[in-house]
Amino acid sequence: MFTGLIEGVGRLASREPRGGDARLRIDVGTLPFTGVALGESISVNGCCLTVIAFDEAHFDVDASTETLALTTLGALPVGAPLNLERAMRPDDRLGGHLVSGHVDGMGRVRSIAIDARAQRWALDAPAPLRRYIAQKGSICVDGVSLTVNAVDDAGFEVALIPHTVAHTAFAQTKVGDAVNLEIDLVARYVERLLSSGLPSSGMPSSGMPSSTTSSTGAGA
Repeated sequence: MFTGLIEGVGRLASREPRGGDARLRIDVGTLPFTGVALGESISVNGCCLTVIAFDEAHFDVDASTETLALTTLGALPVGAPLNLERAMRPDDRLGGHLVSGHVDGMGRVRSIAIDARAQRWALDAPAPLRRYIAQKGSICVDGVSLTVNAVDDAGFEVALIPHTVAHTAFAQTKVGDAVNLEIDLVARYVERLLSSGLPSSGMPSSGMPSSTTSSTGAGA
């Protein structure tokens, strides 16, 4: 799990095709990297990936065909900046919102407007995801936890404060660029509960919790 608070900006150092999927090498950039271990999870532009090798300045991950198809990682050019966050610890502050690193789909930056010292971004979202996006709710964009300021028929708007722009890959994101989107986990589970036909207590007659989860989106 992640918080959506970016810890560093790295770069895509290489993408090596491997039998239909790919191995990515990530330059860690400004990510604090002390104590990294094989098998740990790192969010790369919002996508949870597993460290399979590393040195003092890079780490390698394998990206599945689904990850390459459902996220921007399949098309980003070598050298592109990447938002990086290591997995949260149980005692960490949850400064953003709970982020799984399972990308639900790709959106696109529709416009960027100056709003005092901040920037107001309008983003298009795929039709199947729009029902989960609510004003003042949370959404993860390229791994960044953001608050939805407004929604419309095509997507949503967010405001980026100067600190967010300066300390994420958003400093180099342009109108028309694709971005990874992950909807709020709460919205996902609420819909699953409602569609399951369970009573409002969420408990079947046996008194045991019913399994209401499903695996969607792209991760490692």
